[in-house]
Amino acid sequence: MIRAVTANKPAKFSLLQLALPSKAVQNIGILLLDPSTDRLYKKLRSDWNTFVDSEHLDVLESLDGDFDGKITEMGGDKFLLNLEDTVSNTFRITDREDLAVSDFEAALNRLYEAHVQRTEVIPFVTHVPLYSLRAAATKFGEDMDAAEEGWVEAPSRRKLDRNMFAARVVGQSMEPLIKDGSLCLFRAGVVGSRQNKRLLIQKMGTVDTGGEFTVKTYTSKKLPTNEEQWRHVSIRLQPLNPEFEAMEFGPEDEHKQFRVIAEFVRVLKEPV
Repeated sequence: MIRAVTANKPAKFSLLQLALPSKAVQNIGILLLDPSTDRLYKKLRSDWNTFVDSEHLDVLESLDGDFDGKITEMGGDKFLLNLEDTVSNTFRITDREDLAVSDFEAALNRLYEAHVQRTEVIPFVTHVPLYSLRAAATKFGEDMDAAEEGWVEAPSRRKLDRNMFAARVVGQSMEPLIKDGSLCLFRAGVVGSRQNKRLLIQKMGTVDTGGEFTVKTYTSKKLPTNEEQWRHVSIRLQPLNPEFEAMEFGPEDEHKQFRVIAEFVRVLKEPV
């Protein structure tokens, strides 16, 4: 698939820093401004409890939300100007630096990784394991060990558990929500009703070429068997992209023609 080439646009970025007493100044966030739209892209650390004491924790944990509200109210450039004029001894902001950007989200992540991101990985606190889809199916579907390929930083303010993992989704059936090649966050062990949930599915009996895994919206039809019980009569796995057809199954087909591996939580990173 040929992707369109996007022209670079001028941008400016600053580092947000934290200067606590008796501690070295630390970079805690990236502020990336698109002057043409006045949109401010930001990414702040979220692992505050790993390096600050309780005296500062409440302020830092509310920082992301406070910034969101002020950026919406003031706009990107005015928010930066206000921040530059009012930062205290605790918070500092570096001078704006020029750069050229084709994809602002990708540039924000690169800047964060270069200037802010922790080198320490705290499993299921700051990061989740990265698996191939085959390894995820083995670990969470067949109750077998599977080695992670690495660790991926979790999104801000996301509470993690040991059933969460990251994997890359191939295919266009769930576009525009999930672009081909996106890195996504999943939670294994789907609890409660599956109705209208977006699920990672393994199609059984498919040659392992990457096409055996798919993300689809799960719906089912039920009929009552008595006053309190129901039975499935059909299962439908529905794509978001209208160019793809839904898959129809009977209730007896689960574990024979397909099995549910995990629930889709969110996109972590789109392909550049």
